[in-house]
Amino acid sequence: MRFAPIVHDAATLERYGALFAACFPGVGKFTPAYLGWLYAANPDGLALGFDAWDGERLAAHYVCIPARAWVEGQEVMVLLSLNTATHPDYQGRGLFTKLAAMTFEAGAAAGFDGVYGVANANSTPGFVRKLGFQLVRPLEARIGVGRLRHGAAPAAAALSFERSWSEAALAWRCANPHNPVARRAGAGRSRFYAAAFGNWLPAYTELEADLRGASAPGAAPAGTAPAPLSPLRLFIGLAPDAGADYRNYASIPARLRPSPLNLIYRSFTTRVQALDPARIRFSFLDFDAY
Repeated sequence: MRFAPIVHDAATLERYGALFAACFPGVGKFTPAYLGWLYAANPDGLALGFDAWDGERLAAHYVCIPARAWVEGQEVMVLLSLNTATHPDYQGRGLFTKLAAMTFEAGAAAGFDGVYGVANANSTPGFVRKLGFQLVRPLEARIGVGRLRHGAAPAAAALSFERSWSEAALAWRCANPHNPVARRAGAGRSRFYAAAFGNWLPAYTELEADLRGASAPGAAPAGTAPAPLSPLRLFIGLAPDAGADYRNYASIPARLRPSPLNLIYRSFTTRVQALDPARIRFSFLDFDAY
């Protein structure tokens, strides 16, 4: 078995798409257009990861993408753990763990501060036990109407973790070819929507217009999708405990959630040993569910 860094050319992206199709039949998002957008067009940097090759056959693949974030008072570069696939003929050989360990070693050597991800209930124990991740906190999953009522946002430097979005990164995020994100500005905040359960229940979040590199009200470019007509909204994420207010968003019972999700984190430095679950700001924009 040969291990090699991922590459981003069109022919290899086709091979990655074929591997995903073999591993996840019926999941149609892993097209060359989507993988090219995710792996090569991100303004925060090219995707980082490793492949396992059995001769000329792609056996397994693991990828993280770069992201900018505030982590315990410092704006740093981190990795977002995303795509992993092991061909059915090669499962059970520990290839994912091997590829992930190689990726994290390369990320630390390249100066990344850490790696975060969102894992479901089945995959979380493996990330924690085998790869040294912290289970930070289960994500809130709530349905409601209207704006989020989390009060004044703490300064980013006062949070334990928050993505730091530039205009270029937001434009890229909204241009997801598989599920475009709509963006609307007003009342001091930018509002973001993405299809979650058809058009009747969009994933929803907000960014304050004067923070995190967002544009002034009225100046934010429109997203690449129309805003939904439904008044219902789905919030998947976390708000700092000090200002969290979900009075107009009801929690979805765990038994009704397709897959309860957990925020996980692993630091590459001695500066941060663990994230503080009470000081996290996180939304669907910050990972790949929608």
